[in-house]
Amino acid sequence: MSKKASIPSLGFYQNNTNLKWVVLVASVLISISSIYYTDILVDQLKVRERQQVQLYAKAIEYTANGDDTFGDVNFIAQEILFQNNSIPIIQVGDSGKVLSSRNVEVNESWSEKRKENYLNGELKLMAQTYEPIAVTLRDPQTGEVFGTQFIYYKNSFLLKQLIGYPYIQLSVIAVFGFISYLAFNYSKAAEQNRVWVGLAKETAHQLGTPISSLMAWVEVIRDDPDIKQKGMVEELEKDIQKLRIVTERFSSIGSIPILKKENVVSLINNVVTYLRPRVSSKINMEVFTLSENISANVHAPLFEWVIENLSKNAVDAMGNSGTIAIKILRGNEGKVFIDISDTGKGIPRSKIEHVFHPGFTTKLRGWGLGLTLAKRIIETYHDGKIFVKSSDETLGTTFRIVLDAA
Repeated sequence: MSKKASIPSLGFYQNNTNLKWVVLVASVLISISSIYYTDILVDQLKVRERQQVQLYAKAIEYTANGDDTFGDVNFIAQEILFQNNSIPIIQVGDSGKVLSSRNVEVNESWSEKRKENYLNGELKLMAQTYEPIAVTLRDPQTGEVFGTQFIYYKNSFLLKQLIGYPYIQLSVIAVFGFISYLAFNYSKAAEQNRVWVGLAKETAHQLGTPISSLMAWVEVIRDDPDIKQKGMVEELEKDIQKLRIVTERFSSIGSIPILKKENVVSLINNVVTYLRPRVSSKINMEVFTLSENISANVHAPLFEWVIENLSKNAVDAMGNSGTIAIKILRGNEGKVFIDISDTGKGIPRSKIEHVFHPGFTTKLRGWGLGLTLAKRIIETYHDGKIFVKSSDETLGTTFRIVLDAA
């Protein structure tokens, strides 16, 4: 006995989602590692710059306290003072007055008052950044302390660049990754569209020839005088007509469907009328609406297919008995709302987000394509929305379709 071919199940999408999470977590770990390593370098550079400022302060202290006896030492101290070309420094006296500055950009065309205000502003920023380094002034003859000065400083331009660089780098990577993600998704969606279109066209083509043959055979049977059960011929015609509708639906998916203003209440009633004699007599199908004329721009065969798919899924969810309620409402915001509810066993909360994925099914012999097709028809061709409005194990499931009113 032949076995039914299998198609990718929900596990494929779960694995795909897991892979995305792995990539995301790896990216976050790389980002954190980059920032952490940079922070280590920044801390080391901060220590080094403070040591340089301390050495600078010692050079000032030695120069101020020394004499000309040790000329070479004085020369070294002077070299230390002038070698600092990167760390912004402000030297302040006991009274808090700025005595000098180095590597602080001051426009020489400014007035003395403006320069003083600017340096005082920089001094406040430096005081908030690091503790100042004290310079003790002594009398070179007696060694007595006669004053104290303070060296204020802030991060060099190189250190600022190093602090900000990883964040700029990560921002660029994030933007590039986001653009790549969009491009990948667009390419994947385009590929899926080509697969859907190709599958639909081929299905319609394959169905066309045998349906035409069946129609011819029905005519032969109808004209045969030996056939007494004409009702059988009528039933065959109904089923062939149904096959023609299915073929038309597949053909529509394989092309760009033309939307027309249709009365959705009438279309839904047609589907319900077709399904009632084909489901259990214990299943009650009802349509509720405040108006018998609610219009939307739809492609009738495809729209009816969606309603039929959702109704059949509801029948399967309920088993042999239950109620299917279809509510149609025109909203104030120019939308048409269609709710298809059943009294079945509901969908587990953990699986609601997967119901529209190809291959997802709760039936032993299901293909898991009905809801995928429904979502494609409503959202891609009708620019509408379809989603699970609610689902409960005791109350059943409600799907909602939202279309633009016409």
